[in-house]
Amino acid sequence: MTVAFGMSRQSLGVWLLALAQTLTYAGVYYAFAALLPDLIVATGWSVADLAFGPTLSFLVMAGMLPITGRMLDHGHGAAMMLGGPALGAAALLWLAQVGALWQWNVGWALIGLAMSGSVYETCFALLTRVLDGPEAGQKHGVLTARGAIIRVTLVAGFASSLAFPLGHWWVALMGGQAALAAFAGVVALAVPVTALGLRLLGDARQGAQHPAAVKGALGAALGQRAFWVVTAVFTAIWASHGVLMTYILVLFADRGAAAGMAAFAASCVGPAQVFGRLMLMVGGARVSNRAATLFSLGALALGGLVLLAAGVAPLLIFAFATLQGMGAGLLSILRPVLVADLLGRQGFGAVSSAISVGPVLANAAAPALGALLLSAGGAGAVYVTCFVLVIFALILALVMIRPPNTPQPEYAE
Repeated sequence: MTVAFGMSRQSLGVWLLALAQTLTYAGVYYAFAALLPDLIVATGWSVADLAFGPTLSFLVMAGMLPITGRMLDHGHGAAMMLGGPALGAAALLWLAQVGALWQWNVGWALIGLAMSGSVYETCFALLTRVLDGPEAGQKHGVLTARGAIIRVTLVAGFASSLAFPLGHWWVALMGGQAALAAFAGVVALAVPVTALGLRLLGDARQGAQHPAAVKGALGAALGQRAFWVVTAVFTAIWASHGVLMTYILVLFADRGAAAGMAAFAASCVGPAQVFGRLMLMVGGARVSNRAATLFSLGALALGGLVLLAAGVAPLLIFAFATLQGMGAGLLSILRPVLVADLLGRQGFGAVSSAISVGPVLANAAAPALGALLLSAGGAGAVYVTCFVLVIFALILALVMIRPPNTPQPEYAE
């Protein structure tokens, strides 16, 4: 069945989920970075005190992922996708009026619970479960998980482009902490959008598997080298990316950029993510997952060098934002694709969630790690550490992720 302009119900459902992910990420992920300098002024708390909240949220998320992965394999993905934004919006409202650090941390713990069942990890696994049936990718024009994931990330890549300008504007209107309430409204909009998207997508319980099959698939994956290689590569990358994105305004100021220029450059990360994903879409099956992974890691490494050079020429922060966004944007697509290609789709929710624990823990550590690096060695320590993490991931991927022995499958985009 088709809707307006000849678009299928499933395709429209995917675009709506993409919009919902954009709204959710803008509030629960990027709001902290967008408001950080003003939150320090508004609350009087240190960077380390404030950063522990997002750290706690990712710790909670990491602890919940094995549970939410199994819940998705058992057919409860839709309920999690709806409940997550609702809880996230309520938590942001709470954060907008707290006056004590313990209250701040409680709010972020709730955000971690919300993210564990509603952001990329769950969304991608749900799309893989619903769209990649036995005949997926074999019929021309059939929407598959890879095509759907690219669509979602094309739109959600603008989450930072939405968050940083809005944060800059709302701070001027109402102050740093009160602006969190405005972000709560943004996240709340994701609930009805998600509901309609899921309705159009189809049966979210499709492909639900017996608990024993899920457990067996996860056990088999844990015994494969590919599981640990993918985990290590993405853990290192998300540690680096998490530090850079959390403190991006601070780092850009260190490079000599004024506040408005820094906010504008930070907002360019999102469009750069979209550009990278469009490159992958255009390349299609001609670009292997290994080649795309190495290209992405190379872009991040080059971006690290450009950020160092921005100390001499501050306008280079825009080049850094482009390279960082492009590399990270591609990698966010490639992780579920690599998991499916290297480890199969049996128990995909459980296996993918298990691999996601490492990157999520890296995100959890990123605010605290960045605060520690800034206090111990200044911005220079941040630049060097993040660059080393990227080089480690690049070497590991180059040496250990071998070219496949069989041709890459073709996917309908």
